[in-house]
Amino acid sequence: NVLRDCLIGICNAEKRGKRQVLVRPCSKVIIKFLQVMQKHGYIGDVEIIDDKRSGKVVIDLVGRINKCGVISPRFDVCLGDIEQLASNLLPSRQFGHLVLTTPYGIMDHEEARRKHTGGKIVGFFF
Repeated sequence: NVLRDCLIGICNAEKRGKRQVLVRPCSKVIIKFLQVMQKHGYIGDVEIIDDKRSGKVVIDLVGRINKCGVISPRFDVCLGDIEQLASNLLPSRQFGHLVLTTPYGIMDHEEARRKHTGGKIVGFFF
């Protein structure tokens, strides 16, 4: 699983206190996941390196990630179940984010609730 390798690499680099981490290979799902993390300020700049193969990503870390992971298989989540799932996976109510893939793209659970849509769960970070 490419996304799992990416998130484990980020988590390990964060624990070691690194400032940057290089992740390969790179996919569209990874880039969207990282953009959600970036939007909430958990990581800094994301630089995509196109090496004419599967690609690489250089991520600047800011030291905010405690844990990030993938939920596999990608379970279906309807709108009413998002709250229950968040309370099961995240450490507290106002802390952390679930990442869902919805018909409107990959987004966190709060945005999915605002857009009134369900989807499949991809992963989480806090």
